[in-house]
Amino acid sequence: MFKIKTMKSQINFLFCRKYFFLVLAFIGFGISALYLSQNFKLIPKNENSQEILQFSSVPAESENENRILSEFDPNELSKEQWLQLGFSEKQAETILKYKNVVGGKFVSKEQFRKCYSVSEKKYLELEPYILLSENSSNFTKNSERYFSSYSKKELKIPGKFNPDEYSEQNWINLGFSEKQAAAILKYKKFLGGSFISKEKLKECFVISDENFRKLQPFLLLPEKSPENYPVNYSKTEKTKIAYRNFDPNELDMEGWKNLGFSEKQAAVILNYKTKILKGNFRNAEDLQNCFVVSEEKFNELKPYIFIENKMVSENHVFEKPAKEISVKTDFSKTDINTITFKQLTEFGFDEKAAGSFIGFRNKLGGFVSKEQVLETYNIDKELMQKLLAVSSFKTDEIRKYRISEAPEKWLKEHPYFKYYADKIIYYRISFQDDKKILKMMKLKPETEARMKLYLL
Repeated sequence: MFKIKTMKSQINFLFCRKYFFLVLAFIGFGISALYLSQNFKLIPKNENSQEILQFSSVPAESENENRILSEFDPNELSKEQWLQLGFSEKQAETILKYKNVVGGKFVSKEQFRKCYSVSEKKYLELEPYILLSENSSNFTKNSERYFSSYSKKELKIPGKFNPDEYSEQNWINLGFSEKQAAAILKYKKFLGGSFISKEKLKECFVISDENFRKLQPFLLLPEKSPENYPVNYSKTEKTKIAYRNFDPNELDMEGWKNLGFSEKQAAVILNYKTKILKGNFRNAEDLQNCFVVSEEKFNELKPYIFIENKMVSENHVFEKPAKEISVKTDFSKTDINTITFKQLTEFGFDEKAAGSFIGFRNKLGGFVSKEQVLETYNIDKELMQKLLAVSSFKTDEIRKYRISEAPEKWLKEHPYFKYYADKIIYYRISFQDDKKILKMMKLKPETEARMKLYLL
């Protein structure tokens, strides 16, 4: 009897021990599964294959954090910025290599989507924020052939060389395009006529990191620039020009060259006057807006510019001294956009109001609507309405632009555009359609209406 009881107790003990270990094993399995779910993620291999496990070094919580996305141009992003968008280091490097393969620039969303390191899910997440056209149908077959041939170009380095001695043709023979070769020489000129060091040459934006690595062993330049090295951005001393008063409307090719412009620049200025300005510089700002006239050059010329009977000084336009003729103004033959300070005071405006009117009109480039005239600060509205009732109002000579082509300086100085200039300049990098640019800017209706007064 005692033996039977002993055997029963042994059986119970063995059963309990097995049950205990079974429970422990089940708990261990549950903990392991929880750990794996946090450190591994299931991703599809492709559309038709089974799911596979891939190790994720990023904690699950950070993966689920909402990223704040904003509009971006994929052509402008660095490796770090691609990482911030949620790509891995390897994916970011692949995207940048792919960009070089397609010619150094993504031309459409469609092209960016084809990069194999951009998954369909990731593309759909980013697509609304990408500042590129939907597809590349607007690019010709010739441009596609150019990009593909360019991507296959390999550098042909004949041996060690000093890049300071290379001409444009030498850079082309190395494997760079004509535009790139011209840009490299322009950069050398900017540095003062010498690349100084390998470090400085590397900073030239048209030489990719990959091409620089290939060139580096053959460059006869010091590795780094000497400390406190004085970089002369122009070794050629400027010849001092004895400026005299001139009317830009009366200058020919030689006249512009005598003012220090090259033959090409002079030709551009004359072409700009004929085609863009329709044959006449109306004020100094017209000359300033010509892209071959640098700010420094314009400031040199400014005190000497005389247009018709007007002299341009630092901030104002004054009448050039002329014989005084006491003729009373016939305001029915006077245009609001050409009326002078003197005529305004003659009509009854005080000097402060007349000055505000002229200043505001000059900033706008002329009034387009009568409502604008009444917006003038310090103006006597009743008196102005009387003037508007008797005088003429011509707007056919007011300068207008397409928003995608307007000069940057004009955008940054015009009262209706200056607060939005940077945004406009950013959007038109990717869009050439004015309606699209205005839509992207999400302007207030009244702001957009004012802008459209000066848009074609």
